[in-house]
Amino acid sequence: MEESDTYPKQYRTPSSSSSSSSTTSVLVTALDGLVNVNSLFTIAVFVGLSLTTPGQQSLENNGSCDAGLNIAKQLLAFEVVSFSFFLFSSLVAQGLKIAINLLNSKDVDEAFRVHINLKFLRFGMLGSAVGSVLGCLFLMLSMVNVIQIRLGLLSCGSKYAVNSVATLVTLVSSALLVYISTAVYAFTH
Repeated sequence: MEESDTYPKQYRTPSSSSSSSSTTSVLVTALDGLVNVNSLFTIAVFVGLSLTTPGQQSLENNGSCDAGLNIAKQLLAFEVVSFSFFLFSSLVAQGLKIAINLLNSKDVDEAFRVHINLKFLRFGMLGSAVGSVLGCLFLMLSMVNVIQIRLGLLSCGSKYAVNSVATLVTLVSSALLVYISTAVYAFTH
């Protein structure tokens, strides 16, 4: 019986343990970053909700450019869906982190070696990334509605509203494209 306990340890090389240690560290750091960013976005969701009240007049000073109740309802729906995706993404990432840390703590001799199913890990990280992307998309849509409520409807052609929405959509779409490209590259290599 003693022989079987020591058997796996005899054939491990220091380089494989070191490689596993750095991989684990990178994974935990990536998951930490994802949870932190999702937390910031969740705060943005609540700020968006708190700044907007139904029946609020826009800064356009034209009653026909004020957003109606349907825009406020869309805003609330988009904020709730965005929050749900960010919460999903954070919980999946946190669950993966817990699994990695618990598996690390099983054996003192292998403090940095993780035995986790690679398919499970990839599926979890993919789910978390997809949740973050969808959360960002719905947050962007809700911010478009905040802009319409505060600066006037886009259909009125308000210069400030149109420029704000164009900037928001361009920058967020570009950032999401970089994020998705990087995630796809990481999953395929």
